[in-house]
Amino acid sequence: MDLTTTYLGMKLRSPLVVSACQPLSEEIDAIKRAEDAGASAVVLYSLFEEQLRQEAQELHYHTTAGTESFAESLSYFPEPSQYHLGPEGYLKHIQKAKAAVKIPIIASLNGCSMGGWTDFARKIEQAGADALELNIYWIPADMNLPGTAVEQVYLDIVSAVKGAVKIPVSVKLSARFSNIANMVKKLDEAGADGFTLFNRFYQPDIDLETLEVKPKILLSTPHAMRLPLRWIAILKGRVKASLAGSSGIHNAEDVIKLLMVGADVTMLCSTLIRHGIGHISVIEKEMIRWMEEHEYESVKQMQGSMSQIECADPSAFERAQYLRAVTTYRPA
Repeated sequence: MDLTTTYLGMKLRSPLVVSACQPLSEEIDAIKRAEDAGASAVVLYSLFEEQLRQEAQELHYHTTAGTESFAESLSYFPEPSQYHLGPEGYLKHIQKAKAAVKIPIIASLNGCSMGGWTDFARKIEQAGADALELNIYWIPADMNLPGTAVEQVYLDIVSAVKGAVKIPVSVKLSARFSNIANMVKKLDEAGADGFTLFNRFYQPDIDLETLEVKPKILLSTPHAMRLPLRWIAILKGRVKASLAGSSGIHNAEDVIKLLMVGADVTMLCSTLIRHGIGHISVIEKEMIRWMEEHEYESVKQMQGSMSQIECADPSAFERAQYLRAVTTYRPA
């Protein structure tokens, strides 16, 4: 059975990729276990823009404090460990991961402005990462900021990073654009090598005892897979970039459905947190069994076969399907 696929120009042994998540890639041993279980690539946990900003602020403080009084202090630098715990540690993690496994290592940057992305993207490339995923996580709350300005920030970030590195650059997108298809088209034209659909924005909660706003992370459910399924189906064949399905992928059936609508790879996260990294091998075995039963010889044979372009009823992925759903539903 041929499970190989191509993502961001890289030939992978299967479409099963570990998504960016700290518990899944923080330890080198976990990355090794992912490779042993059959993962074809690992997206490392994200380095946040705030960490880059903090590093710059701390470096400025340590290199300038007291210089107005002691000229000789201009030549004094503190030990790197005092201000490089985040970003420098991330670069070392890339190097260690590359040395430990043979599968591609994809770095991840999470932010919402130009920040220090460009410079650090170069460092990520120099550290040996095979590709870079830009997780542009932005909640625009300015009532005077038009949607076009929000979109331009995405385009500027992608253009700047693409101009700084030679490794492939993918964009992890939110589904919250007025026209997702147009946004993807513009990013595709700006040089994005791939798209991960979609980012899940974590919503705040309120602690009723302390009356404080607090973060609350909820793992995805299989229902979340329907959103990337629809949009990958619509985008397949209409953009040059690779397409990765993300969110709600829990079993082999989810993987197969996303491949059929046109995904090049599927990103696994919540299901691995629930069942362990070894669950990758379970999903792969179930995939192979289904493909054998339905006489598929390769992943490429099924990829895009149910995309909107190839579908006998293209309207099924658009508004017409909504009408059918609400008029045919009957409660149990």
